[in-house]
This record gives sequence, C-alpha cells and structure tokens, in this order.
Amino acid sequence: MLSRSVFILKWVVLLIIILANGNPPEEPVKCSNNLTNCTITNSYGAFPDRSICHAAEAAYPSSEVDIVSIVANATRAKRKMRVATRYSHSIPKLVCPDGDQGLIISTENLNHVIKIDKEKMLVTLESGVTLRQLIDEAAKSGLAFPYTPYWWGLTIGGLLGTGAHGSTLWGDGSAIHDYVVQMRIVTAGSQEDGYAKVRTLEENGEFDSEMKAAKVSLGVLGVISQVTLKLQPLFKRSVTFLTKNDTDLSDQAATFGKQHEFADITWYPSQKRVVYRIDDRVSSNVSGNGLWDHPGFRSTPSLALLILRTTEEDQEAKGDVAGKCISGKLTTNTLTRAAFGLTNDGIIFKGYPVIGYQNRLQASGGCLKGLKDAEITACPWDPRVKGLFFHQTTFSIILSKAKDFIQDIQKLVSIAPQSLCGIDLYNGILMRYVTGSNAYIGKQEDSLDFDITYYRSKDPKTPRLFEDVLEEIEQMAVFKYGALPHWGKNRNVAFEGAIKKYKKSKDFHKVKDKYDPLGLFSSEWTDQVLGLKGGLTIVKEGCALEGLCVCSEDIHCAPQKGYLCRPGKIFKDARVCTLVQTSNQWSAKTEL
Repeated sequence: MLSRSVFILKWVVLLIIILANGNPPEEPVKCSNNLTNCTITNSYGAFPDRSICHAAEAAYPSSEVDIVSIVANATRAKRKMRVATRYSHSIPKLVCPDGDQGLIISTENLNHVIKIDKEKMLVTLESGVTLRQLIDEAAKSGLAFPYTPYWWGLTIGGLLGTGAHGSTLWGDGSAIHDYVVQMRIVTAGSQEDGYAKVRTLEENGEFDSEMKAAKVSLGVLGVISQVTLKLQPLFKRSVTFLTKNDTDLSDQAATFGKQHEFADITWYPSQKRVVYRIDDRVSSNVSGNGLWDHPGFRSTPSLALLILRTTEEDQEAKGDVAGKCISGKLTTNTLTRAAFGLTNDGIIFKGYPVIGYQNRLQASGGCLKGLKDAEITACPWDPRVKGLFFHQTTFSIILSKAKDFIQDIQKLVSIAPQSLCGIDLYNGILMRYVTGSNAYIGKQEDSLDFDITYYRSKDPKTPRLFEDVLEEIEQMAVFKYGALPHWGKNRNVAFEGAIKKYKKSKDFHKVKDKYDPLGLFSSEWTDQVLGLKGGLTIVKEGCALEGLCVCSEDIHCAPQKGYLCRPGKIFKDARVCTLVQTSNQWSAKTEL
C-alpha cells in the first residue's frame, strides 16, 4: 500500500495540475537546414511502432496559390507527399511519407477564418484553423458549432482527415464532417492541368460522390485548402455529472444518448462506478456563465508529471497492483470533486448544474495557451519532459451490440477485479455517442465509441500489469463485435481488416484512383489500413506488447518475464500475453 506521505504527495500533485498554466507543445516537424532533411513525429513523440519518419523537405504554404505551386512541383517530380498539422495529434503514422525523399506539407500557416456569413450561418476557413479558433470566431458572431471533440488542438483538416467527432445522437450528426457544405481540395493533376488541380466539392452537388470520399479521407486525396461549415445560433447548455454504480450500465448505455443531447459516459470498471454526463440545451435566458477547462488538457508542472510517471513506473516494476488501484481511485475522486474542470463562473465550482454558453463548455485545451517557459510546465503528454506515455485504443461498436460488449468487460472484471485499475489513472473509459454518416469511410451506423487510455512502457519489450486483459478487450471489440477504429488513434491491431467493414470502401477507392492515380499522397501506412498492401501486422519479438501483432507464439510476448501467449478468458478466440508464472522481476501479486 502507498505510504501516507506518498498518498498526500499525490493529492498535492493533482491539485497543482488543476491550477497550472503554461508551455505550449513544440513543432512536430524538425528540419536540419532550410526546411530540408526533416523528421516528423506526433505530439506524443512516438508512433505505435516507435519508428522515426523522415522526409527530404517540408513546405509551409500560406494560401491556396502556394499549395497549388507546391503540389504541382512535387507531382511533376513524382514525389511522395503527406500533409501535417500544427500539433500532429494523430497516434498512427498518418503524417509519414514513404522513404526519406518525400515532402511534408504543413498547414500551420493556413490558419485564417476567411468569412462568416451570419445570415446563412456559414463559416469558411482554411484547413489549418484549429478547433479553438473556429469556436472563438463563431462565438464572436453569435454562432456556434454544435458537436466537437473535447480537445482544442485539432485542425479542421485533421478533424476531417480522421473523422473526428463529439458525442451526440441528435441533430445532423456527431462528426465535424457531417456539417461540411463545401470543400476546396488541391490534388495532383495531369500535365494539361499544370500538375495540380483545385477541385470544389459541394454537399448534394454535382460531385457529391467525391464529397463523400473527401469528407473523411486520411489525407490520401490531396491537400484541403478551404472548408465551409454549417453553424447554429449560439446557445446555452446545462451540464451535470452524476455518479452511480455500473450495475445497469449495459442497459443505460443504449438509451442514455437518446435522452440527453450532449450525453457521454465515463466508466471505471474496477471501481464498478460510472459517471453520466447529463447535458442539454437550455434557454439563453437562464443565468449562468459556466466554463469547462478539463484538468487533463491543462499545462502541468513538469515536476508533477515526473512524480506521476515515476510513481506509475515504480508500481509497474514492482507489480504493485494495490498501489495502482489506490492511485487510480485517488485520481478519479479528485476529478469528480473538481467537477472534471467545470466552474459556474470561470473561477469556482459551486454546484450542479453548470450553465453556460456553448463556446465555453464544448472543448478545452489550456496547455495550448501559455507562453514558453523552458518546459517548467507542459501538456501532460509532452515528450520533452518525463510525463505521461500511453497507448490509446479507441473504437466504435454499433448501439445494438454495445450492451453485450459492456457485459463482457464486466465478466472480465469479475474474474480479475483489479485488472482495470490502471486505466483510472487516465480517467477510465470515455464512452461517446456517434451517428452513422454518409462519408464512405465514416461511421456506418449509430454507435457507442469507447476511448481507453493506458500505460505504455518506455521499453517496448516490457509488459504492463494485466497485459492480457486490455489485449482481450481490444481483440474482443475488433474481432467479436466488428468495431470500427478511430482513424486518428489506436495500435496496429485495431486496424486489422477494418476497411472490409465499410460498405462503400470500393467507392472511396474509385475516388482515390481518380484524384491521385500515381498514389503520391498515399504512404505505406495508408495503403495498409486501406487494404491495398500487407504488412500492417509486424511480427517480431514482443510485438503483441505494443499491439503490432496478435500473438501466436510465446516469443511475441515476454516469456523471460513469465508472459506467454494464451487464449482469452471470456473471448476464447483472443490470443493474449498472459502472466503464467512469476519471475524475479515481477511480483506474484500480478497473477490472475
């Protein structure tokens, strides 16, 4: 059990996190000289396979004219291209061009809101505009975007490229791309086109089929230059977080999203607790100026991050399951008491409901706002400091199957009650409601999205505590329940066979072939996830620990540490790395 002094220290650390503010993330693209000889990573500093992506050159267009020139020159040279964003927040290798001779096109300087039409409630903006900019500029005109992810640091192009979404079963849909009415995209062109072509697509227009491909595209069609989105009049919301036991969660999950417009659910399976977000529109006449500033997105003192990470590494190394459960409960209790960052007036939380305008409650990202401070503070996952380092497994399961999936997780917890304590350190399982979309590789029907964040060792050959349980949940979702992966998150395993689950994938490929017949905007990674090339599974020693493969041999796990490849406990078709014997390095407390 944690000592009293460590227990108190963790309380202090969590309170510091809630109060801190400062240092923004660094640039994901780094070049040695004059934008040449470049590397690119994501905001976490590591891709699923831990490889480093190289490119011969990087370009920073500031207008559509610039994009056309850059794409034309690259197309004429038959050069591979990939588009990068300011914060490069996607976990998979979406930004990596093939080899080391490719070109990275950053949208960092495409950051202008071009026009807001108050009468038609439309906004036209460049693809590098961030979600925070969109929300703020719309609010200045008395308008709002209805449903968004909860993190400010995503760009419009990135949101569309990965199919990012908020949480709702209401309105026109939960995803950003459901509100696109027009898009301009620069694609590779023929010699007659001058090697680049600007295409204008409109919802229900002449090229509607192409719009359905471009709305979620993984960046394989070209460079999005401008997007026009539908907005709504600015409105107020009323938010209450209600904590209950999870006894009837499997029944509630299918209906809760139909009862409340902005509903979501946070689940702590090992604690048998669940937090329901009761969140609806209210009249603008209702008083309240609430604000949501989620602690997980705030700048955190680097010292606090060091303590949190070092404590978790120590618990993992010693097999301290009980300590991890105590830490997890401390974390969730602190967040719950702090109303997950909600305040009634932007300063203090006085009680529920919290009422405020949409632009102040829909998303946050305090660690993007601060001045540079030599890494005294940082976003919690910033690789420049010793902070959080994690896997993120995120997938959607159609509503009709969500009940059975939740019950399967509960069965796993009944067998191994402490097995999911570790995810409580990352605020449990976030469950968001997503609607079916007409985008060819968007969500196929109304679903429940499960977002699970969990410890990742700095050593790729070191297993986690209860390694097998999270692997079984991942495989159960993907192979038993046919879950669709979030395109911007996940380990390789979640993408296995994914493209076959999209009914219109062939139509997507037709548009891809039309827009980019040479595959200049494609990469080895996009070809793999789109089913055009093998190699998604990387078979090597320890590959299952990183989600690069499903184990079929013990060597894919960590046999020297007692972790062998075995069937799942509930889903018998799963093959997971299970601790079947103790070793000098691992405590018997981790055995199931």
